[in-house]
Amino acid sequence: MEPFFKFAALIAVSASLPLAAFAQNTKKPIDPAIVDKYIQSTFGKAPKEWQDRIIPDETLKACNAAHNDVSSAEADKITAREMMRVVYPADGKFLGDWREGAKIANNGRGGQFSDPPDTVAGGNCYACHQMEQKEVSYGTLGPSLTNYGKDRKYDAAAIKDAYTKVYDSQAVLACSNMPRFGANKVLKEQQIKDIVAFLFDPVSPINK
Repeated sequence: MEPFFKFAALIAVSASLPLAAFAQNTKKPIDPAIVDKYIQSTFGKAPKEWQDRIIPDETLKACNAAHNDVSSAEADKITAREMMRVVYPADGKFLGDWREGAKIANNGRGGQFSDPPDTVAGGNCYACHQMEQKEVSYGTLGPSLTNYGKDRKYDAAAIKDAYTKVYDSQAVLACSNMPRFGANKVLKEQQIKDIVAFLFDPVSPINK
């Protein structure tokens, strides 16, 4: 994560972002206590529910302690634990409206305590991924998503896997830098369905 919101928002959803994501390019190890103290000071005026979010959960504690390089055994524990947090759609449908998914993927709003209550959070996917081939500006932290559905032959199992990944990336890959959008309630179920449709609908510009 999970780096895609503005810095304050990234910290606010720290249950999604391993500490090592911020320190991966430093040569000198960073004392976690110093980082924790700094984060707490920056959120001194935030509501308590937001301050609670800076406390790492069990998964992030493990990833932070190992700088994202956990053992195979620990990785298995993480993915198993996070998979239990994944809630699949009750109707069994994983695809929504790709047009809405495109809007969500390109929306970087939301995720900050200063946002109005009715602010709709986006996925801000372009900050880490190339999506449509026509894009000229995009992040490279994550892989390109062009032809995502086409390359997977629009397979039903691949669609479910994509839903899982967006809902809780660490259920798929331990210590992933991708946000746990569903597990941490950044995005709602329908929004995740729409993003998955953006990835898999044959008429989506991603697959053109």
